[in-house]
Amino acid sequence: MKMTAGLSFPIAHEPLIPLAVGSKKKLGHKDGHVLAGDVGGTKTNLALFEFKNGHLLLVKQNSYKTKDYTSLLEIIKDFEIEEMTKIDSICFGVAGPITKGKVHGTNFPWVIDTEELIKALHLKSIFLINDMQANAYGLAAIDEKDLDPLKYGSKIEGNAVIISPGTGLGEAGMYWDGSAYHPFATEGGHCDFSPRNDFDFEIWKYFQQKYGHVSWERLLSGQGIRDTYQLIRNVSGEKETDDFKAKMAKEDPAAVITKTALEGSDIVCRETLDLFVRFLAIETAQLALKFKATGGIYIGGGIMPKIIKGMNRDVFTDNFMQSGRLNSLLQMVPVNVILNDNTALLGAAYYAAMLID
Repeated sequence: MKMTAGLSFPIAHEPLIPLAVGSKKKLGHKDGHVLAGDVGGTKTNLALFEFKNGHLLLVKQNSYKTKDYTSLLEIIKDFEIEEMTKIDSICFGVAGPITKGKVHGTNFPWVIDTEELIKALHLKSIFLINDMQANAYGLAAIDEKDLDPLKYGSKIEGNAVIISPGTGLGEAGMYWDGSAYHPFATEGGHCDFSPRNDFDFEIWKYFQQKYGHVSWERLLSGQGIRDTYQLIRNVSGEKETDDFKAKMAKEDPAAVITKTALEGSDIVCRETLDLFVRFLAIETAQLALKFKATGGIYIGGGIMPKIIKGMNRDVFTDNFMQSGRLNSLLQMVPVNVILNDNTALLGAAYYAAMLID
């Protein structure tokens, strides 16, 4: 979903999902201009907003291929903001662990240092948050039409979780303080994948031989779909058609595999997609238990919005409810897929707007 200049993105004082930035639980009364960014391994989205009367008004927006650039500063310069010093607040959501305002991207090869950006851009401060925090804050800017219920649950106040399979696998928690959510970053996507049956163990061995450490991200990502597909193709002995080979060579393989699976024209692609959904359900349930996420789970990222309409939802719900004595807790947890692909960018803008000084 590409944003168009002039569009208004209302963020009400009582949004669908109330979120806090530090001790602030409501947007400030000061208007101003904010620069927001969503920096990922595949693409970097930048947008300039005017924040006025509780609304984000898009002034300018563009998208860049991250690996075509050697730094975030280079992308910002390409964005061409005429008067950078008139920007009141800046926030970038970045895929990677941030420590003291500095991050080395997990899926891109350069470092972002807020102190260097501040000096280069002649600004007072720049906020750097994890991309999953940005996704969480973006929930304040969306409404019901941007969510597709994957599993219904009880409306019980409590912590929430966001998980996003895409280029990598992002995970974040959202602590509920009784009136608002406080998003916080994790690197849970890099925790160890755990097999549940003999075939899972064969998958683990295949990935272990290829990568060494087998994390959930290795499976629940675009590359994971490609690797899983290749394993199943090898085991099944089913041959690829010439047309399919040509598509795999020219287009993004993960996209070709999932699209073919949804069309039902290749059994290996369908099995690959079902396995992806099964593993996503398992890891999502693990997060629900670890965070006691009765407030719900939100699935973001670039993969699920593309497959949600045609995937086998029973595969997800059946494997989500596989935690024995704690199934009663999992039954309470609602799961929603985020359809708005600008959620992280809007979340960075929301964060910046909350901190206009």
